[in-house]
Amino acid sequence: MALRLADGTSWSDTLARAVAAAPEAFGTTPDGAATLHNLVEGGWRAVGTPSPVRTPVDNTVLVNLARLDAEAARGAVAHAAAAHREWARTPLAERKARVDDALDALTAHRDLLAMLLVWEIGKPWRLACADVDRALDGVRWYVQEIDRMLAHGREPLPGPVSNIASWNYPMSVLVHAELVQLLAGNAVIAKTPSQGGAVCLTVAHALMRRAGLPATLLSGSGEELSEVLVRAPEIGAVAFVGGRSNGGKVAAALLDSDKRHFIEQEGLNAWGIWNFSQWDLLAAHLKKGFEYGKQRCTAYPRFVVQRDLVDEFLDVYLPVVRSVRFGHPLAVGDDWSAGDPLPELDFGPLISAAKAEELRRKVDEAVRGGAVPLHRGKLDGAPFLDGQDTSAYVAPAVLLAPPGRSRLMHAEPFGPVDTIVVVDTTDELLAQMNASNGALVASLACDDEELAGKLAVDLQAFKVGINKPRSRGDREEPFGGRGASWKGAFVGGDLLVQAVTVGGDGRLYGNFPDYSSYPAT
Repeated sequence: MALRLADGTSWSDTLARAVAAAPEAFGTTPDGAATLHNLVEGGWRAVGTPSPVRTPVDNTVLVNLARLDAEAARGAVAHAAAAHREWARTPLAERKARVDDALDALTAHRDLLAMLLVWEIGKPWRLACADVDRALDGVRWYVQEIDRMLAHGREPLPGPVSNIASWNYPMSVLVHAELVQLLAGNAVIAKTPSQGGAVCLTVAHALMRRAGLPATLLSGSGEELSEVLVRAPEIGAVAFVGGRSNGGKVAAALLDSDKRHFIEQEGLNAWGIWNFSQWDLLAAHLKKGFEYGKQRCTAYPRFVVQRDLVDEFLDVYLPVVRSVRFGHPLAVGDDWSAGDPLPELDFGPLISAAKAEELRRKVDEAVRGGAVPLHRGKLDGAPFLDGQDTSAYVAPAVLLAPPGRSRLMHAEPFGPVDTIVVVDTTDELLAQMNASNGALVASLACDDEELAGKLAVDLQAFKVGINKPRSRGDREEPFGGRGASWKGAFVGGDLLVQAVTVGGDGRLYGNFPDYSSYPAT
């Protein structure tokens, strides 16, 4: 049966809704194409060089992103620093009221923000809604708790917070963090991710600006703007979320600085299986693990399995992988009508055709090097539109025993590809789970929870789940990483507010050049 776009979900319809919601933030090129303005120097300005942005859903151009150069970014940072000084003097009650106003406006446009995420980064509807809801619900919790968190003399930073975030969670990570930073008395600067989320962030920041919040949103090349957004003396803190390559560059740029920072980088999060028999419990976790094609920093792409359990593990694991649903997030049958649910998928495309091709090459490289392909899915039969470009889609793949020299052995694939490593001793289990020099999360499946607890002590992960996965967490949960997966202050709950304020007693939790200190998780 031929599929079609669900009524009212086309990009032209979605863009029209976005422009209606925030007309001040949009413009057009001379040939009439839609262009996003930059939120700099207190207003939306038509500055920068337009560059087309494509959707991974079908590889069509969505909009033009006006990219700034370093000189324009310096002016934006200087203005943000002046706005910061004024905002830092604003009474907490007023800051809370303005953030509440922004939350009300964002809530009113919740469905639009979610649909923008579907088109811009390929999230299925359910996951896109969850990203928006987590941001709004989380910040409302902080509004209720902020008085307590700022007690005992905590004050805003000396300058605005510069946020450089990846594309995969524009609302629940980036906007959420900005709103909490604003609550704490800091002006905020955000760089639009180059790969996706620009329109969603533009609409969100337009609503934030209308509520009187001192926010800056600018676009441009990370290579060109990093010097300004990281090293400018006016910047009070740098928040980075992304890959280890770019994160390492940010960390290196801060080496000769005492600037506050929190740099979250992906790690190879592993799930170890030892003396385990609760397979039905594990199956439920395995399916959920494929959400958003494992394009998140807390995904589990590595399973380290006791040799005696490999057959039982595969009996459970392979049927789960074969049941994973992926495809065009908005493709429906002719019998679909308004009000019907949108497709229930585990994931859509990867963020770009280039990333999809890179992942395919990594899989081929590992197989040529000796990995055993236990499962390689196909795009055939997935729900796509007739003639649709599918270059950004990758079907799930599972590789047994990737060779030590392959990239999949030591780095997170950031896509729906799992690797399985077989071990014979608990020492080998720990060594393989710690193969990437630090991770954000890890899990152990073990019937003997006392033994699992003892093994967990030696895992290089910030959070360890016993017979359950661990996630970034919401509200009061702290979040960080061990080893190379995290530099600087930890965040989450009280720690996020402490990371963007000064004063009070005690030193910050985090990984710093001269010490590391970890909270209970």
